[in-house]
Amino acid sequence: MSNKLLNSDAKAAVVTGAGSGIGRAVALALTGAGWSVALAGRRPEPLAATAELAGEKARVITVPADVSRPEDVTALFSSVREWIGRVDLLFNNAGTFGPRSVPVEDLSYDDWRTVVEVNLTGAFLCAQAAYRQMKEQDPQGGRIINNGSISAHAPRPHSVAYTATKHAMTGLTKSLSLDGRPYRIACGQIDIGNAATEMTERMQRGILQANGELAVEPVMAADDVARTVLHMAELPLEANVQFATVLATTMPYVGRG
Repeated sequence: MSNKLLNSDAKAAVVTGAGSGIGRAVALALTGAGWSVALAGRRPEPLAATAELAGEKARVITVPADVSRPEDVTALFSSVREWIGRVDLLFNNAGTFGPRSVPVEDLSYDDWRTVVEVNLTGAFLCAQAAYRQMKEQDPQGGRIINNGSISAHAPRPHSVAYTATKHAMTGLTKSLSLDGRPYRIACGQIDIGNAATEMTERMQRGILQANGELAVEPVMAADDVARTVLHMAELPLEANVQFATVLATTMPYVGRG
């Protein structure tokens, strides 16, 4: 863990999967808006790179953590409490697609379990830890934003594990929203389509469509997603974006299949 600057007056956020892609873009948007941000992810080097991009004046710590491991999640939130004393925002972003384009009948149990443990169990563990902190801190409350996917609405071919976990994420979001009401804990979900990240590089080479053809799909900048997350994060706790969909305008989503 590295600590650049402690400032307990700033709002504090935890961003999982902060070493690349959407997680990095959101972390940079938050630090740019004055948030103190704990950067979490499995690999220390990409987290350090995100911290470097945030700049010397940014208030960040890097905490290597595998969100599918309860002990890592406990250590992550303990580090944040020691650093700044509270959690105002969790961006539940860490996730994996799993093996690419594997038919249902060929998907191994181990691959299924890996996707479920990261995308769903990991999101639950982080939300649970954030919820506990938000409930006990003074002033009470905070916000959880879950990274869903447009696959929470319309699946791609050969994506059963990823799609199932993203549908489950919607249930997690709704339950957290309901259970958090007495404690000023708001929860929303952002469903993203084709942000330009490592995960979507294949979109620009051609990806399997529902009709069996391969097609190149348009993408959008991850910064466009980050601006939306920042808007959701900075609302007062009396207001909440329950669900937001941000996608490349001309990608095959409306009418997919």
